[in-house]
Amino acid sequence: MPDTDQQLRLAAFAWLAAPRDLYGDVLRRQLLADGFEFQGERVPLLGPQGIFKPRLCELPLSITTAPNGPYDDRFSPDGLLAYRYRGADPQHPANVGLRAAMVRKIPLIYFNGLVPGRYLATWPVFIVGDRPEALMFTVAVDDEARAYDPAQASTGEGPDARRAYITYTARRRLHQRTFRERVLKAYQEQCALCRLRHNALLDAAHIIPDAHPDGEPSVQNDVALCKLHHAAFDAMMVGIRPDYLVELRRDLLEEIDGPMLQHGLKEMHGQRLVLPHDRALWPDQSALEQRFDQFRHAS
Repeated sequence: MPDTDQQLRLAAFAWLAAPRDLYGDVLRRQLLADGFEFQGERVPLLGPQGIFKPRLCELPLSITTAPNGPYDDRFSPDGLLAYRYRGADPQHPANVGLRAAMVRKIPLIYFNGLVPGRYLATWPVFIVGDRPEALMFTVAVDDEARAYDPAQASTGEGPDARRAYITYTARRRLHQRTFRERVLKAYQEQCALCRLRHNALLDAAHIIPDAHPDGEPSVQNDVALCKLHHAAFDAMMVGIRPDYLVELRRDLLEEIDGPMLQHGLKEMHGQRLVLPHDRALWPDQSALEQRFDQFRHAS
């Protein structure tokens, strides 16, 4: 791999770590499209097509799955990512580039679109298989340290088992982030109680816990809450009635404390939940009734 390609690739990995540490691993598309400066040139990290090669790179730098995109990227039975070819021609230059990355064990970045405009960034990923008959590559996630020493990509004890485990962990993170982003999008990225809009302080709060048999992984079984109100909801300090009115536990209403209790919790009592614009995404009333019954017993 020419020095410029390798240097740019490692610079891209290092650059990505900064916004991830600041904002989390779900990043805005515009940030990724703007990219970073390398040797006096602006280098975007992704493009309009899924397989992306910046001008200064010899081989592709990233692969992208667009939210609701045309390609059916999915995890295969072995737990690895099945990534679609560009088009139907195995000899398309983009497909040839990924095939070369596979042979030379070149690390790439994988961007998965969770909702329009927001992408989960994962690196390094390696192309570990090519299935022309299915028009698909097989992709594995590896330990981040190996991105900076590609020679280690196929060395070490049990690389296949290691990659399978790391890819499984990345898959779980993808599902969690996707679900959170869908819930926050439904609620216009604000807390349904206090309308706080700071994304880093928002959670997708389950009405019925996912460990419960009735805990369906659906937007209708979740409410977008800030971290304070999520904790209060989980602790049965705050309840949401099936008619979408908020109740505070009686003992807290009678308690005298500082401004956080007064403004952060007490003032929520009797308010109506901020609901999604799409009525089909409103919280399931039977789930709220079940949860509110638990809240009354706790009160």
